[in-house]
Amino acid sequence: MGKPRLFGADYSVYVRISRLCLHEKGVDYDLIPIDIFAPEGASADYLEHQPFGKIPSFEHNGFRLYETGAITRYVDDAFPGPVLQPVEPKARARMNQIVSIADGYIYPHLVWGLYVELVSKAAEGEPPDENRVALAWAKAPVCLDVLADFLGDSPWLAGDHITLADLYVAPMLDYFLLAPEGREMFSAKTNLVEWWDRMNACESFQITRRSR
Repeated sequence: MGKPRLFGADYSVYVRISRLCLHEKGVDYDLIPIDIFAPEGASADYLEHQPFGKIPSFEHNGFRLYETGAITRYVDDAFPGPVLQPVEPKARARMNQIVSIADGYIYPHLVWGLYVELVSKAAEGEPPDENRVALAWAKAPVCLDVLADFLGDSPWLAGDHITLADLYVAPMLDYFLLAPEGREMFSAKTNLVEWWDRMNACESFQITRRSR
């Protein structure tokens, strides 16, 4: 099979999720740089790959995809290597639930509401949106409680093996933990800390970590 191409930027949470999936499957791929925050925005050529101008998008043997959920599930199904989606219905449903929670709550609150407002903006000398921060702090304990409950005594979020659930959540927490208050809150969840140590030991997580 031809070499896949992933279009995006290494700072993107969702590009990193896709890259983690490719690395876990042992798939060689090309990362094509796309900066959607450039002053001119996404190019007309890129809009042919992703008409909404978001990242990532993906191409494999002429087959184009966008949306991270579609990309990661395709990669898991189309390539040999470790299976990243549980076969048993309840375990797969749990994985999908955690992915949905990551998209709907963890990303907007822990990444945008806390990392962007308190860390990224501070680095640029910009004041945070206090209302957004307050809402994010209210939701952050709920997010961590839910993850800790799902994890329980298991090594991974959806069972005994790493799955897309882990690959979705970890890049988001990587940004959240850059906020000192986030690290303090996270450290109270012993099972999450142990899970985080396991994630950090994964070669895929080390390779895809962006230098800051």
